[in-house]
Amino acid sequence: MTEPKNPDTTPPPPPNEDDIKFGDELAVLPIRNAVLFPGAVAPFDVGREKSVALVEDVHNLPSPVIAIFAQRDPSTDDPGADDLYPVGCAARVLKALKHSSGNYSLILQGLTRIRLDEITQSSPYLKAKIQRIEVTQAEDVEAEALAMSLRDVAKQVIQLMPELPREAGSLIDSIQAPGPLADLVAANLDAPVEEKAQLIETVDVKERIRKVLRLLTRQLEILKMRERINSQIKEEMGKNQREYVLRQQLKAIKEELGEDDGDQGDLDGIEERIAKANLPTEAESVAKKQLKRLRTMQVGSAEYTVVRTYLDWILDIPWDSTTEDNLEIAEVRKVLDAEHYGLEKVKKRIVEYLAVRKLKKDKKGPILCLIGPPGVGKTSLGKSIARALGRKFVRISLGGVHDEAAIRGHRRTYVGALPGQIIQGMKKASTVNPVFMMDEVDKIGHDFRGDPSAALLEVLDPEQNNAFADHYLEIPYDLSNVMFVATANIADPIPPPLRDRMEILEIPGYTRREKVAIARQHLIPKQLEEHGLSEDQVNIKDEAVEEIIEHYTREAGVRNLERNIASVIRGVAVKVAEGDQAKRVIKTEDELREFLGPIKYTSEVAERTEETGVATGLAWTSVGGEILFIEATRMFGTGKLQLTGQLGDVMKESAHAALSYVRSNAPKYGIPKDFLDKSDMHIHIPAGGMPKDGPSAGITMFTAIVSLLTGINVRHDVAMTGEISLRGRVLPIGGLKEKTLAAHRAGIKRVLVPERNKADLEEVPKEVRDELEFVYVHKLDEVLGSALERMPQPSQEYIDEVAKKEAAAQSTN
Repeated sequence: MTEPKNPDTTPPPPPNEDDIKFGDELAVLPIRNAVLFPGAVAPFDVGREKSVALVEDVHNLPSPVIAIFAQRDPSTDDPGADDLYPVGCAARVLKALKHSSGNYSLILQGLTRIRLDEITQSSPYLKAKIQRIEVTQAEDVEAEALAMSLRDVAKQVIQLMPELPREAGSLIDSIQAPGPLADLVAANLDAPVEEKAQLIETVDVKERIRKVLRLLTRQLEILKMRERINSQIKEEMGKNQREYVLRQQLKAIKEELGEDDGDQGDLDGIEERIAKANLPTEAESVAKKQLKRLRTMQVGSAEYTVVRTYLDWILDIPWDSTTEDNLEIAEVRKVLDAEHYGLEKVKKRIVEYLAVRKLKKDKKGPILCLIGPPGVGKTSLGKSIARALGRKFVRISLGGVHDEAAIRGHRRTYVGALPGQIIQGMKKASTVNPVFMMDEVDKIGHDFRGDPSAALLEVLDPEQNNAFADHYLEIPYDLSNVMFVATANIADPIPPPLRDRMEILEIPGYTRREKVAIARQHLIPKQLEEHGLSEDQVNIKDEAVEEIIEHYTREAGVRNLERNIASVIRGVAVKVAEGDQAKRVIKTEDELREFLGPIKYTSEVAERTEETGVATGLAWTSVGGEILFIEATRMFGTGKLQLTGQLGDVMKESAHAALSYVRSNAPKYGIPKDFLDKSDMHIHIPAGGMPKDGPSAGITMFTAIVSLLTGINVRHDVAMTGEISLRGRVLPIGGLKEKTLAAHRAGIKRVLVPERNKADLEEVPKEVRDELEFVYVHKLDEVLGSALERMPQPSQEYIDEVAKKEAAAQSTN
């Protein structure tokens, strides 16, 4: 290993002409991180195998002269001709000292510039043919002027570098020839190897001096800057120390005179802030009282810090600062439409609020709760509302909050007490009328520390929140001008009193057409911008987006759709980064598979319902609607009913009710009355890892049982939902909108819904209603007529029994 040490700045002895005679082939010693210049004497450490072999063979050479070439890459252990700079220096070995480790320390004297022609020997050490570079000394006026400038700048650098020896200036003066002077300065420059290699390659003396001057001037400017910075630091330290000493003396004098005023100037500033803050009467009274207490306390006491922090909080939160609402309804509509597609119900409510605000200036802020599956844009909608109204936006997350103090704050008796998140949010907003979003309000917990949802009752009650009491402030704070927007995935976990205080706005999942429009207008432009691409480089067609929706996502929102679009764009970004500038048009399934891999989801409806005993139902979940398959089978047994699929109690009761109705009406459907005497029935709902409950699968279970016992298949394009009674009636259910969207996503063509749910279909998007056939059912017989491939024929026994009843009725009449 060759590592340069600091070059010796003492003037070298003038080389004897006889000593520096050498042929056109020399042994080569590559050096790292250094360049040896003619006339310079410098020590080097030698440790590489070939380098050690060269040093040990120096006494066998015709003359103690070797070729020194700098390496381009210092990490190369066995350099060849391409790894060395082409111009180096012939050097005389003045001394070689061997260490106990086997390495050597050399002292070399640069003699003259040489050029590497070709390597003639690579083992045991490098030898090469070299060519001596003759340098003509410039002795004109320009060369002398350049040398003088170089000498002046070098002396300035020496003065700013106290670590250099005093003799360095004399050495500079002693060299009169411009060429050797430039080489001496270059050898001692603090510059990268690349720049030094350029200097040794520069044969023209004047050009070399210019290059050295540029590098040296840069070093001089850096040294001057360092000197200025050091002077400023020393000056500031001296000033601060002087001020500290004077303040300590002033404090001692005031203490002797009994005039110590503590933190009087700071307290005067607080008093001025109280006067300008336009506080409510009660808040101003409390602030002045606490300031009066503060004046009597010692500055270093713990109580002083507590009171001072309390006063800062009172003065930092907004009391009358407001932002002016944007009451231009057309402009607000434009902002909401530009940032969110659909969601008409929420947008309509915001416009209604603005219209009322325009007519009645003191209208209190609404308290909205957006409920919908993940990924439909609830949180981002809050930001859009704030932007449309021209208000500040504050968001707090209530997911996992267990402590009531997170809402109301801690009392000041506790160490490190702070206000709750409501007051902290108002401080961040710095206005009294922000849009305040409470995210994940359905995920609030409660334990021995209190119930945060109970604390929210006051916050979200328009009749009470004009005097909200935070435990830390203990001053009524008006929240009536705040527009609160809460978000939740499901409404059930929200306590009824809290739910009653909020205006619920349900945000359903998006239809396929809405997702395509959202992707085209929002998701694709956003991802293109984030990945540094443009539409000229990649074009994702609507057909590709539909393919992603159909085969790569199963969601009510658009979060996974955005991730898949981002994956496609990242794949294109890799192609572009590799040099492929051709425009990519993504349209077909094969083009998507290149970036997203094989499809993840396929429609199982047709395959699942090819056998008897399988029916398609609709379920509501916290992430939107889902389709589920109900399978029934029969085996030898003793009349038991087995239910699997992690079913809840209500769903199990629905299965028993369905089986009881089938048993009581078996002849009506051509089923033997004793079908369970020597057999067991098993009903299974796949996806057993997911808990399922609710009564809405009643008609689906009934249909699956009848299909199994009659041998008639259920139509593969039919899905159904509805609760059943033992009298054969179909009862209404909830979540119809989400269930209908799930059926539409799954490719269902006909949906059976309870007749009493007919009005609920008005909330279903028109495009979905147009593509689905809805059958409104009131009795179970109507279900079978629409769901099975053909209606089961009653048994002869049932026909005879009906005929007897009709005859008896006629005879009675």
